[in-house]
Amino acid sequence: MFTIEIFTFNPFQENTYVLYNEKGNALIIDPGTYFPAEVQTMKDFILRRGLNIVGLLNTHCHLDHVFGNSWVAAAHQLTPQIHPDEEPLHEASAGIANQYGLDFEAYEGAFQYIHEGDRIHLDEDELVAILVPGHSPASLAFYCQQQDFVISGDALFYESIGRTDLPGGNHQQLLHSIKEKLFNLPGQTQVYPGHGPKTSIQHEMQHNPFLKP
Repeated sequence: MFTIEIFTFNPFQENTYVLYNEKGNALIIDPGTYFPAEVQTMKDFILRRGLNIVGLLNTHCHLDHVFGNSWVAAAHQLTPQIHPDEEPLHEASAGIANQYGLDFEAYEGAFQYIHEGDRIHLDEDELVAILVPGHSPASLAFYCQQQDFVISGDALFYESIGRTDLPGGNHQQLLHSIKEKLFNLPGQTQVYPGHGPKTSIQHEMQHNPFLKP
């Protein structure tokens, strides 16, 4: 069974997720650590819990979601897992950081690719990749059917949706992704977004002003 730990990091207030099980094995999703103190917070948590980090996943590769890829990959001998169509965004991340006045050395190694329908296992626990483009070219959400939750990245937020004015964004595509993919999940599914508080599929179907019929 997954336990979900949420950290909010970096100047963009991004949600970083650590999913771990009873055996102490863990996945990190969207490591947004930018400041040294944030990196130390993550390291202290991992040490305190005695976690074995066995996977590094990115919902998408906008700057704020990949700040920590380099150190997480190096510290735990991991290859970041992304959708292949997100790789150009990752390659551009250091230049984009410079435009924001942020010093950033991006991860420069290989990637492991995830496609829609792929299953990511952590012992007996499982996440399924759902392709939800629109905020970025090939954003992924990670759905756990056994525990009724989805890590939505920046596709769906509490009573809001992701920006579509960034590189690779497409407003109509994002609306389609949410309505045809995420809103097909059970209503009780808890939504853990890339920014802001968690919500549920049912709440967003009823109250999200961007998604009214």
